[in-house]
Amino acid sequence: MENQLYKNPIVEQRADPWVYKHTDGFYYFTASVPEYDRIELRRAQSIQGLGEAEAKTVWWKYDRGPMSANIWAPEIHFIDEKWYIYFAAAKTAETNEGLFDHRMFVLENAAANPLEGEWVEKGQIKTKWESFALDATTFEHQGTRYLVWPQKDPEIEGNSNLYIAKMSNPWTITGEQVMITTPEYDWEKIGFLVNEGPAVIKHKDKIFIAFSASATDYNYCMGFLHASDTSDLLDENSWIKHPEPVFQTNEKTGQYGPGHNSFTVSEDGLQDVMVYHARNYKEIEGDPLYDPNRHTRAQVITWDAQGFPVFGEPVPDAKPVVSKNKHLLR
Repeated sequence: MENQLYKNPIVEQRADPWVYKHTDGFYYFTASVPEYDRIELRRAQSIQGLGEAEAKTVWWKYDRGPMSANIWAPEIHFIDEKWYIYFAAAKTAETNEGLFDHRMFVLENAAANPLEGEWVEKGQIKTKWESFALDATTFEHQGTRYLVWPQKDPEIEGNSNLYIAKMSNPWTITGEQVMITTPEYDWEKIGFLVNEGPAVIKHKDKIFIAFSASATDYNYCMGFLHASDTSDLLDENSWIKHPEPVFQTNEKTGQYGPGHNSFTVSEDGLQDVMVYHARNYKEIEGDPLYDPNRHTRAQVITWDAQGFPVFGEPVPDAKPVVSKNKHLLR
């Protein structure tokens, strides 16, 4: 790939990666840690440099209660001169049912550098149902802020669909929440019926939402929705789903289960970059969620003549990963 700028993996053992390039020139990075017990931040002046940057823990899970287990998929956003982290958390439980019953939460920090200052809990994002919800992301369009997130509708079979709603502030949705995709194709229903991990990117006259589907093993893959930037984003008919996965396991390049991405820009600002996780082996012992080797990777994406993203194939790793700790000791 001629325009590949990065030597993968960027950061080892970090899943669900989120990278945000700020006006100060730094890339800010957060992701799920293998222990699922904390939220880390790091920053660097290049995407490649994130792998060597010092990680600072900015929040720890509680010993009990609604934010005490499985801290998943944090995202960092800069909104109205403050920093926000969106994350999902479950509660400790004697059975797996409670352990995987996630809700979405928000932290706020008014410091110029989010690795400094105080992170304040703004509470749970309340939605239509008290049900499994995670992977919240947010974007602004034409002066309106929106939240996009996966959630379990108690009346719909499956694990999670994607919803959109307007926001009255960075931790509160307002008005109707609208379902914009539910697992319907075979590639979205392997192991579990999952649409999750939304990430938004705008290009020319379109808004795109990439999302991940199926179980978190080698079947994990990415699809995308698009809408016209002049359409009503709260109209489910404005969103069109691409019928095929756009990024998936590639045995030839040794990349398995790529997904749960974020978008950023290259250091020169000229190219769009997708940051995602994948493993470099197919067979997993036990629950894939407790295999720690989903490594953060970065890859340039391009655009076709119609203004649609071209994801290409997951590129092979440029540097070997030591896999002696293949399975996390818990």
